[in-house]
This record gives sequence, structure tokens and C-alpha cells, in this order.
Amino acid sequence: MDAAFRLAQFHGLPWFPKAGGRCGIVAAGLLSLTAAAQTGGLSALQSRLSNHIDAPRFEAAAWGVKIASLETERIIFERNPQKLLKPASNAKLYTGALALDRLGPDFRIKTSLLSHARPDRSGNLRGDLVVFGRGDPTFSARFHDGAHTNLLSPLADALVAAGVRRVQGDLIGDESFFRGPPMGSQWAWQDLQNYYGAETSSLTVEDNTVDLIFSPGAKQGMPCRILSLQEPGYLHFDNRARTTAAGGLRDIRLYRPIGENTVYVMGGLPVGATNFIDAIAVHQPARWFVSLLAAELARHGIRVAGKTRTMNWLDRDARPDSAVSLIELASVSSPPLAEMLPKMLKPSQNLYAQLLLLQVGAQRSGGAEGLTNAAVETEQLAIAALRAFIAETGIDPDTVLLEDGSGLSRGTLVTANATVALLTWMHHHPPGRVFKESLPIAGIDGTLRHRMKGTAAAGNARAKTGTLRYVNTLSGYVTTKAGEQLVFSFMLNNYDGPGARPALDAMVVMLAELDARTN
Repeated sequence: MDAAFRLAQFHGLPWFPKAGGRCGIVAAGLLSLTAAAQTGGLSALQSRLSNHIDAPRFEAAAWGVKIASLETERIIFERNPQKLLKPASNAKLYTGALALDRLGPDFRIKTSLLSHARPDRSGNLRGDLVVFGRGDPTFSARFHDGAHTNLLSPLADALVAAGVRRVQGDLIGDESFFRGPPMGSQWAWQDLQNYYGAETSSLTVEDNTVDLIFSPGAKQGMPCRILSLQEPGYLHFDNRARTTAAGGLRDIRLYRPIGENTVYVMGGLPVGATNFIDAIAVHQPARWFVSLLAAELARHGIRVAGKTRTMNWLDRDARPDSAVSLIELASVSSPPLAEMLPKMLKPSQNLYAQLLLLQVGAQRSGGAEGLTNAAVETEQLAIAALRAFIAETGIDPDTVLLEDGSGLSRGTLVTANATVALLTWMHHHPPGRVFKESLPIAGIDGTLRHRMKGTAAAGNARAKTGTLRYVNTLSGYVTTKAGEQLVFSFMLNNYDGPGARPALDAMVVMLAELDARTN
């Protein structure tokens, strides 16, 4: 009995007596907790949760845990709920709630085509054509059934409808709507070449990321082949990866220096190996946007005589008069926020989260329809709006120290108390249904699609995941066997041991298996 109990404690698993007095534990990763749930009601659940997080393997880690009933607001269990910890992508819960509250589920983002004059009768547009972005993330395959083609055709169609056939000046991508650097506060430089650390821009296309497929050559020693799923040309590849002997390791490594669009490909793939898939973020995505738009305009029969170039907030500050007398020739609007939010929360898309945060900041500055924002950086305005929103919910703003919209920042800190309070508040908020339906569903979709399958939590729990180095979090909603709705926040920091995610999942399953009401 003692050996079995210690083994269960080490793995952070519930321990319970089997029939006949023998002892058993739940195998790691299986999460089959039905027998455990049948051993008692709330007090047994509390005991199991306490034993679970007190496992020896978590001795050096930091836990923040809180569980409450949505129906009675009774606290079911808590451990260090007041402790400030890194939330990782649980920060997106705050960003999503803020966007829904401040912008509304029907909010759409407009991208405008501007010029100093209208086209003449023959379709000639004298002067430059400006595409002015406001942070629409939906020019992406993610919003077009996975298709990487014709993403910018709505803009070209709108320009054709406006009577434009030839642009005699330049095609300018104006990304000045957001003020500040193209990355969130305290993002690590190592993240910036990866898809999850893509630069932000008010002109965003294809998630500002190029998807790549690598395959071996026909013979050993030949260069590996590189296929881009997007239109090639913007990134340049220095391909040093070679085909290795059959049966060897698949080892492809990418390096894009900061501030460059040259990608160094190193390592190799063995002969006959399956494809290796990866993605790399681009530098200066607005330049990529405007180059893709120029190609799309050409396919629509619109010729641009000049060059393509971009203008950011620093350029706009230096030439504020350049926006004077610009008129809107045409525009395209995004789908509503209610459709964008699941694309952010379910796959935990960092770029979309940061863009939504910046969108709130831009609206706060009064820059929704203008060409300039306030002097303060947009992210700072957004964080101020977040603090105001948090205060309105009754949460102490000093327990929600967000630095960015995604949780990629290593400086962001929140408490389990605050997250449970936020989730409870959103449950009662008018757009709360949109918020909850945008969360990943255990065993079904998003970042939880492979987790908690075959348990009482599958198809039941809706929760946001969060992962950084030494950080794992999970916060959301679950319904017990007794039909009671619970809200929870589990934060595990400073842990590099085995099974962090299964440890969080096990607690959700314990809640789902509870067959007694808590009131």
C-alpha cells in the first residue's frame, strides 16, 4: 500500500483502494478517474486535489489553483490563488474578454484604398494608391478554408469596382495605424523567427508567416528540397541542408536573423524520409502585404506604374501632411469579431491576440477612422484600457499585470483569483456566450483536441491552455456529473518535470467526475 501510494504521489495521480482491500493507481496519461469519483463527494474531491498538487515531483514548483461554482460562487478548492504567476496563453482570456467588451461581437475591421484623387473616365489614377490597414488578421488561409490563394482579391475587386484600371504612381502600404514596435513588450528575441512570434502590423497577411515543406533529395549528398505554401519570393533561402543516408535522423533547423528575410536552412533529411513541415515568420510583413497586393492587382488587370513601398508610424510622424486630402476609393471589412475570436482562442494564435489588443488601443486613441493615432504607443493605450476594464469587473488591477495580448511576454503575471473572477464575470456578461464558445473543447478542437479524450471532461470542458518554458496553465469551465457548472484556473510555474499537461488535465477530469453537488 505504501509503495503504491508513493508512486501515485510522484506521478501526481489520484490513489484509491480497489475492491478486496488491494491498492491501485491511475496510469499516467489515461485519466480514467471514474472509480476515484465514486469514493465520495466534495470532501473526497478536495482531498484528491490536495494530494495531487502536493506530489513530491512538484515540490520545487509553484502552483496557483482556484475552483468555484458558477451557480453559487462557492469556492470549491484553492491553493495560492493570490500568487502572481506567469499565465502564458491564459493571457488570451483577458484579451478576448476585453475585445468583446470594448469592441462588441459585431465589430469589423476595415482596410481602405486611398488616393488624392479619383480615377478619370478611362480608369487612370493619377498619383499614388495607398492601402491603409487597421489590423485585419483575416487575409489568411485560416479564414479561407486553408486556401493560400486569392486572399487579397477582395481588395482588388473593390478597386476594380471603383473604376481603377491603372495606377500612375506608387502602391503604398500604410501601416501607421498602430504606433510602436512590431512585437509585444518583453517578447524574447528567440521567438521572433517562429510562427508564434510573428511581427505585428496593421497590414497583416498569411499570419505574417510562410509555411514550408522540406523533403530529401533523390540521393545522399543532394540538397534538401524546399517548398513554400505561399507565393515564393519574399523570403530568400540559404539552403545548407543535405540529404543523408537512409535510416538516419530527420534534422532540419531554421535560422532567420533578426531584421532580415534570409533564412538559413541547416541539418538534413535521410533518403526516403517523409516530409518535414515548419513555418517561419517574415520581417516587415507590410512589405510582403503590398508586394502580394501588387501581384493580385496585376491579375485583375490593374497596372501599377510606380514601385511598391511602405509607410509606418514613424514615417507618418515625419510627414503628417502626406495624409491630408486623401480620399477613400474603396474598402473591405473583416468578418465580425465573433468569428475572429475562435480563430484566436482555439488554436492560441499569438498574432491575432496582439492585433486585437492593439485594436482596442487604437480605438481608445480615437484613431479608428483617422490616419494617425495619439502620441502614446498603441500597446500602452491598450494596456491602460485593459486595466480600466479589469477594475470595472471588480478585479484588483494589480493582480492582472499583462504586458502584451498573447501571453508570450515573460513579464506578464496574473493570479488564479483574477482569472476565475474574469471567467465568472464573462459567464454573466451579454457576449459571454461568444466568449465561451470560442474556447477549445476538451477532446474535440483547438489546443485541447488531443487531451482528455475518453473521459467525462471530453466534449464538456471548455478551457484555455497556456504553455511557455517551465509554465503550464489551464483555465475555463466544466460541468460535473451532478450537472453543476464550475469555473477553474490551474497555474503551474517553475516546473520542468514529467507530465505537466496530464497533471492539469487530471484535475479537470476530477471535476467532471464529481457526482455530488457542492451546495
